[in-house]
Amino acid sequence: MPLLRDIKGSFQPFWVTLRNMFRKPVTVQYPEQRPELPERYRARLILTRDPDGAERCVACYLCSAACPVDCISLQAAEAEDGRRYAAWFRLNFARCIFCGLCTEACPTLAIQVTADFELAGRDPLKLVYEKEDLLVDHCGRQPDYNFYRQTGIGVTAPRGGNPGESPPVDVKDLLP
Repeated sequence: MPLLRDIKGSFQPFWVTLRNMFRKPVTVQYPEQRPELPERYRARLILTRDPDGAERCVACYLCSAACPVDCISLQAAEAEDGRRYAAWFRLNFARCIFCGLCTEACPTLAIQVTADFELAGRDPLKLVYEKEDLLVDHCGRQPDYNFYRQTGIGVTAPRGGNPGESPPVDVKDLLP
């Protein structure tokens, strides 16, 4: 019976082709007709701002460490008031696999995904986005979240100057 099985195995793929050959094709006229994407569709990455208008990114390097293809690079800097920020932030969309691990790793919700999927290009160097290209003027999906207020880090007031905080302890006073 192997001959019968081989004949059946040879004609089965042709049957699938023949069955689908007479179906009406489904064609979407793409630029005029936009596809309906799911709400949680992961595509273009953006850098958001907090409700005060400042950058949310504190350059903790967690997004860069979580990226499996190493397409995120950044450099940390510190402002005069003690607030950390990314001096430069570079994302290579030619290497990005849009897995979303960087958004899950970000403690400040600075890096978020949008449903904008039109990132095609022929020149890979044009797919390297700098901080100015990624930074948007809104808070993203969490409009009320402010990392520095949430964690109580004293950037706007000196350490120990916020309500409910005790002043910092000098460790040299604790020595015998």
